[in-house]
Amino acid sequence: MEKLRILYPDIPDSLLQLLEIVDGTYWRKYAEEKITLLFLGSDIEEYPYFLLSAQQMIDTKDDFREWGDYLINREFDDIPVDVGICNDLEKLSWLHFSDCVNNGGTSQLFIDFSPSPEGKKGQVLRYLHDPDELVIIADSFDEYLQMLMDENYDFVTEDSIEEWE
Repeated sequence: MEKLRILYPDIPDSLLQLLEIVDGTYWRKYAEEKITLLFLGSDIEEYPYFLLSAQQMIDTKDDFREWGDYLINREFDDIPVDVGICNDLEKLSWLHFSDCVNNGGTSQLFIDFSPSPEGKKGQVLRYLHDPDELVIIADSFDEYLQMLMDENYDFVTEDSIEEWE
């Protein structure tokens, strides 16, 4: 956790506290068993999220910068990117904390420490693939957690329970 705080001095205490309880739900070993547990809800139906471990967050620190430059540079007019998201790849400082149910191929969540002047430091971003978009889904990690608790971003619904039975 200390490495995360060094890399991201503004990391929300609530995320650190969550990681102290559950340090990742994405192919993590607990009691000699590897688990995958959908832990965080989504604003996109059928795509709940895993919580990455502190080490996974460190390991993926610059991954988006390596492949998502076309979004940051606004290379395509038909791909939505919120104006609150910075357009300078060199200034990009995002904490990748979550991948969706299909190993992040469809959607990933980030805490943004480098917003544009129209954004807010600490806002939560959602990258979505096919169709691509990069949007702000909450003004802060705490607001995102509150939306989960208020069930605005639920992932277990009556319909999904029936599908699993």
